[in-house]
Amino acid sequence: MTLGEVQKILEARVIWGDEYLDREVSGGFASDLMSDYLVFAKPKGLLLTGLIHSQVVRTAEIIDAQAVVFVRGKLPEGELVELAKEKGIPVMTTDKLLFDSCGLLFLAGLRGA
Repeated sequence: MTLGEVQKILEARVIWGDEYLDREVSGGFASDLMSDYLVFAKPKGLLLTGLIHSQVVRTAEIIDAQAVVFVRGKLPEGELVELAKEKGIPVMTTDKLLFDSCGLLFLAGLRGA
């Protein structure tokens, strides 16, 4: 699945990284505990979270995530977006809940990473 498909499925808005929407994601992982990503997530996956602080981008870099999707209408700003640009990690936001976002992506064929 591409990031562009993720965007459409989640009705997400791209905050930064429109030029990367053709990236393929290997799976998805959702949590609000960054330590869970470090232990369980696989490379080239999609990181879904409701947390909006710079550690999310730093975690995404460490696990080699393809993008970050913020749920529940969370809108990242400032330092977080600048860090995402610096690291080349696309950032999106959706009004959907974390549970619903995962369910929609799963129904579309994306599996856990």
